[in-house]
This record gives sequence, C-alpha cells and structure tokens, in this order.
Amino acid sequence: MRVATLVSSEGCLKPPQGSRASNGILWHTTDVPPAILALDHVQVAIPAGGENLARSFYVGLLEFTEVEKPAALAVRGGLWLHSGPVQLHLGVDPVFTPATKAHPAFVVGAFDLLLERLADAEVAVRPAEDIPGVRRVHVDDPFGNRIELICP
Repeated sequence: MRVATLVSSEGCLKPPQGSRASNGILWHTTDVPPAILALDHVQVAIPAGGENLARSFYVGLLEFTEVEKPAALAVRGGLWLHSGPVQLHLGVDPVFTPATKAHPAFVVGAFDLLLERLADAEVAVRPAEDIPGVRRVHVDDPFGNRIELICP
C-alpha cells in the first residue's frame, strides 16, 4: 500500500485538495491508508488502592517499567507502565470487576524464564493449547484480570 502524507504543525496528516472532513485530518494520496495506524496503549482496570499490588505483579514479575503519569491524571490513581513499545495503563475503577474474558495478550521474549518466575511466585499458569503451533498461557493478575502471554 502506497501512502504519501503531509504532516501538519500539530503532527497530524493533512487533507488532499477538495476533500471534506470535520476534523481536518485527511490524506494526501490516491491510496487511502487504514484509519487505525497503531495501538497506543491498553488499559486494564484495577480496584482503588491496588497500585502497590499491581506494581508487585506488573513491574516485579512481568518486568514492566513504571512511567510517571501527568499530574492532572495522577490524582485519579492507577499506573502507567511500558515494556519497549508496549504501553499498559492500569486505571482505578471504583466499581471494579475483574476482566475474566477480555484481556491483553503480551508477546514475551524470555517466555520460559517468565513462566519459571511466575511459578516461583505461586501465580497459577493455565496453558492454552487450542491454537496449533502457538505457545501461550493465561494468568490472572492479583485482581483476577486475565492476561495472555505468548511465546514469539
């Protein structure tokens, strides 16, 4: 797919001549690229006051790095984490219910080492063998949210 774009001063794509869009973001090309360009982050809900427990799991075991939240958002609680290009936001939900079906799926570089670390921490690991040729497991974070881990 060929995409030629012009970048505006806001860092957004500019429209071709004669195009109409209410938000002013359009394409300068004869080929139209996909509307969604990338996934910026995934948000997983945690209960109020769960930040330290979340750190022990996501930073301590999964080896995410915590990123300082902007001051205006920090007052809401929760955490922002990253691992390489992967961004994970843990947001406080005052009426928290764990996500047992919807879940993020992380591709893990040192898959077997992570499984050992999880076992040492007594985190239940559930193998998922229903996709031929794909090594993957499911675990729950300390709040019961389902997390998928995939071996590349």
